[in-house]
Amino acid sequence: MSLQAGPDGVLRCPWGADPAMVEYHDTEWGREIRDERGLYERLCLESFQSGLSWAIILRKRPGFRAAFAGFDPQAVARFGPDDVERLMADAGIVRNRAKIEAAIGNAAAVLELDGGFADLVWSFAPPPRPAPRSFADVPATTDESVALSRELKRRGFRFFGPTTAYAMMQATGMVDDHLEGCFARTA
Repeated sequence: MSLQAGPDGVLRCPWGADPAMVEYHDTEWGREIRDERGLYERLCLESFQSGLSWAIILRKRPGFRAAFAGFDPQAVARFGPDDVERLMADAGIVRNRAKIEAAIGNAAAVLELDGGFADLVWSFAPPPRPAPRSFADVPATTDESVALSRELKRRGFRFFGPTTAYAMMQATGMVDDHLEGCFARTA
């Protein structure tokens, strides 16, 4: 798949016509995020997306933010069994016990890091590479995403494999996988 012109005539990556997906593509995906809350939110959302479409996650994002205390790791790390049951009953999010428990455990893991979550995650940012010409040129994993996943797992993070790690790298601007010619590409 290569670039497509939207109804506005702007050339962008072919993310379909869903307005939420286009908005996310145009304003967030591939933009640098370096704050811990923003990175923790993307880690959680990418983990919840595993096996689902990103459009589902975007539609449920407000519910996720409400259910997970605005993705404040300190607040989420204090969630207990009653919160897990509350979240399992919340139709505004993806109700998967393993993913919910991982999000809570991952918040605690974020707080246990000595040098900070942002510094750790960004230490795995790969060097810039040429713009992909089509999505066939975009990898599902890279050596850096494998290493990031391995390091986070070593530090107690769960539900975060190399493919999810690479998706987080894309979402947080660690890599710029906007296609060549896409108006949103930064370099």
